[in-house]
Amino acid sequence: MNKRLLDKAAVVTGAGRGIGREIAIALAAEGAGVVVVDPGTARDGSGTDLAPAEQVVAEIKAGGGRAVANYNSVTDFKAAEEIIRNCEDSFGRVDIVVNCAGVLRERMIWNMTEEDWDTVIDVHLKGTFNICRHACVRMRGQRYGRIINLTSDAWRGTVGQSNYGAAKGGIVSLTSAIAREMGRYGVTANCLAPIAATRMTMTEEVKAGMKKRLESGMITKEFYDSFMAMPGPEYVSPMAVYLASDAAANINGQVFHIEKGRVSIYSQPVETLAIYKTTENGMFRVEELEDNVPKMLLAGYINPAPPEPPKEKSR
Repeated sequence: MNKRLLDKAAVVTGAGRGIGREIAIALAAEGAGVVVVDPGTARDGSGTDLAPAEQVVAEIKAGGGRAVANYNSVTDFKAAEEIIRNCEDSFGRVDIVVNCAGVLRERMIWNMTEEDWDTVIDVHLKGTFNICRHACVRMRGQRYGRIINLTSDAWRGTVGQSNYGAAKGGIVSLTSAIAREMGRYGVTANCLAPIAATRMTMTEEVKAGMKKRLESGMITKEFYDSFMAMPGPEYVSPMAVYLASDAAANINGQVFHIEKGRVSIYSQPVETLAIYKTTENGMFRVEELEDNVPKMLLAGYINPAPPEPPKEKSR
């Protein structure tokens, strides 16, 4: 069987567990040499553990593949460059980057700490930038590359994860910019927005939180049941292999949703309706906006989170 990624070299961050692990193993099975990047932090970003990355490397080698472990944090700009250099030193070049590294700090916006915000933004958004930035220097020079960044459906809006949603939205915008800047050099950049059961998504705390949201009416029973039946991370890796291959050379700047036996694509952001003012130098008066925005721009619109009446205080 011909291997799709023979002699290619890949960096996969967050590769010690979950989706990153599955993608690293799948890329190696297709012939790529893989730098398995994972400092082994806990779900909230604390601590370190070298074992996860080492175990994935051992599994790849046992299957006849090529892999090395790297324990650097993607949040450090210089450490990220060392990760890319590690790939060059180990396999001669850098062809593929998959950014899977992530942490979670769930809180509502009114009790989220600055540390909660910074930690999640640093790992997801800054970490993705750090790796992409250094990889793009090499990819631009060789006029070839595949960048795959992990986002989430949370980029469209979420509850209890404003830091995570903001980071994932930033990753979509970052990927779109990279696609436009690097496409002329034979480099593609795309996003995967998977749904998969991992230690990040299916802890007991997360399950309890989802049940609470169901009971409070914040989510539907259908959404809750779908969440609790979440598929494993192994369903995500085939799409990553495809986007990393030459077969996907003309796919650039897209966001794909992966959920078990379903692959879908998000529409690109576009303006859908407009109102115009052609008199008085084109400036709308407030009263005109009050009249026209609801009738013309927001016809049929439903507030996704309408205010609730104040609860009566118990006596």
